Amino acid sequence: MAFFGLFGNKTKQETLDKGLQQSNASVLSKIGHAIAGRSTIDDEVLDDLEEALITSDVGVETTLRIIERIQNRVKRDKYVGTGELNRLLVEETCALLAENDSIHQPNSADTAAPYVIMVVGVNGVGKTTTIGKLAYMYKQAGKKVYLGAADTFRAAAVEQLCIWGERVGVPVIKQQQGSDPASVAFDTLQSAKANGADVVLIDTAGRLHNKINLMNELTKIKNVMQKVVPGAPHDVMLVLDGSTGQNAFEQAKQFTAATQVSSLAITKLDGTAKGGVVLGISDQFKIPVRYIGLGEQMTDLQPFNAEQFVKTLLHQ
Repeated sequence: MAFFGLFGNKTKQETLDKGLQQSNASVLSKIGHAIAGRSTIDDEVLDDLEEALITSDVGVETTLRIIERIQNRVKRDKYVGTGELNRLLVEETCALLAENDSIHQPNSADTAAPYVIMVVGVNGVGKTTTIGKLAYMYKQAGKKVYLGAADTFRAAAVEQLCIWGERVGVPVIKQQQGSDPASVAFDTLQSAKANGADVVLIDTAGRLHNKINLMNELTKIKNVMQKVVPGAPHDVMLVLDGSTGQNAFEQAKQFTAATQVSSLAITKLDGTAKGGVVLGISDQFKIPVRYIGLGEQMTDLQPFNAEQFVKTLLHQ
């Protein structure tokens, strides 16, 4: 069983309701406008629903797939009133996301000691904070955790990770600013392996000024880690800022082109009306969302459950 399974996939409903409150109000307002004064789901209603989803940051491709699925349901069920549109929307969106869930599974942790997660993402998305929160979750699950400060380009990143290490009570392996990131990753895995660690989280630089340089740097880190722990990293987790909406799509494109991303963590969903971006990113990139960030507290990083998320986002 992979280590992400330790936490199950059930987000606390109260936290989810609060975190998606603005997104829910925004998308339901747009859907309500689409069906106002209409009794049947016709082409005009579907056109307006399409616009409502696109402007809710679901994304064009995913929206078109959802609309097509609803069209097929309407044809199959013959007569469907607009009062049932919300139910159809929830059911078909859940079905669409369920198809992606088994595509990119992180490698099994049963044969790996330690289990290594390389965390990638641009600066400012909450990458280092997500690592700290993940470390807390793993430690609460009884695992021995090590952190590697391989974002040596930005001094504040090393300092921030060390602060999280102190807060959580886990060791952080670091070097001087400007050191070779691969060297930090190597040292981290050697120390973690020698001390019987269960999980290692490796922070990486968030630069996107040159995709080729980024690709080379991440590839070098991966190759060096495999010299210590064969098969590492077992999971490459991309952290995205959900509040940036369509910009998060562009970041996902850049990083999936630069390295083989196997899971996603989408942060800062509280206080934004752009929660629909989670649906589009999960569907378009066929990479499962493992965690969502719903607040600033240590416990506000939650395992992602697609069905629960969709129902909360779209519930009336």
